[in-house]
Amino acid sequence: MGVKQTLKSLDAFPRAEEHLLQKTQSGAFVSVIGLIIMATLFLHELGYYLTTYTVHQMSVDLKRGETLPIHINMTFPSLPCEVLSVDAIDMSGKHEVDLDTNIWKLRLNSYGHIIGTEYLSDLVEKEHATHKHDHDKDHHENSGHENHLHGFDETAENLIKRVKQALADGEGCRVYGVLDVQRVAGNFHISVHGLNIFVAQMIFDGAKHVNVSHVIHDLSFGPKYPGIHNPLDGTVRMLHDTSGIFKYYIKIVPTEYRYISKEVLPTNQFSVTEYFSPMKDFDRSWPAVYFLYDLSPITVTIKEERRSFLHFITRLCAVLGGTFALTGMLDRWMFRLLEALTKPNSRSVLR
Repeated sequence: MGVKQTLKSLDAFPRAEEHLLQKTQSGAFVSVIGLIIMATLFLHELGYYLTTYTVHQMSVDLKRGETLPIHINMTFPSLPCEVLSVDAIDMSGKHEVDLDTNIWKLRLNSYGHIIGTEYLSDLVEKEHATHKHDHDKDHHENSGHENHLHGFDETAENLIKRVKQALADGEGCRVYGVLDVQRVAGNFHISVHGLNIFVAQMIFDGAKHVNVSHVIHDLSFGPKYPGIHNPLDGTVRMLHDTSGIFKYYIKIVPTEYRYISKEVLPTNQFSVTEYFSPMKDFDRSWPAVYFLYDLSPITVTIKEERRSFLHFITRLCAVLGGTFALTGMLDRWMFRLLEALTKPNSRSVLR
């Protein structure tokens, strides 16, 4: 018997006699409100536990011998597809004729609707000596001068007629696809540099008439992960009665995104600074849109993590227990208030 009595003395939840318990309407109202609050808090804590959060870590980038994927999706509303070319130049000093790429051009009418598709086969990688376009232009001038001495052939004349007709019809071009380049600093640009200099002169009647207005629908350097922000997406740059050279200076940050399932997604983030140089009367260069990129030596690892189950139980006990204690105090206060208000009335009736 002594052991049983000792165990009973440790009971932290004493029970009151049935005749001492009193149920009231105010107590029922407080109980319902308390149950609603506890259910709401429980669902909130459960959602908080099930959602993941990200942790950012930085380390030295140790990747070697890999390529850098560049996802391009741009529209040039004032330039036909036949005059647009994409050139990729890097700092490695390599000269590759067949560059691994998958770029497409879509012909657009003046309303922006697709009227034709073609594969972009004029993508070349050139040996990089300098970022300035003067060297490229000298090359065009030399080859163009040679062709000019022999006169334009029938192919060039037909090209001039087709492009002039396309310009008169208000044709545009959409360039999209994936460009794989060496994982070193470099640039790629979209322009009319693929044309013979004299052909370009006859089509546009001067560099100032080359309208490089463009819309960047998507520009990224790898697959997208939750929460990524590509600052150039949705960029619109329209020119009226002028032209020039657009330059986007891009700083690429190698990134790894680790899902809660331990799956790893290698990709890249980037920041950008924009610069526009208007064309002048005696400029030797032609309008273009340049993307000059450089890679950071630091890689960022973003990991998805979930809060521990013990943390969830601790918070759950705190909110549910706190709500139960608060509603109990509120019930006692309401009962005493109602009792104080009704007692004088009962005494006056007895008298």
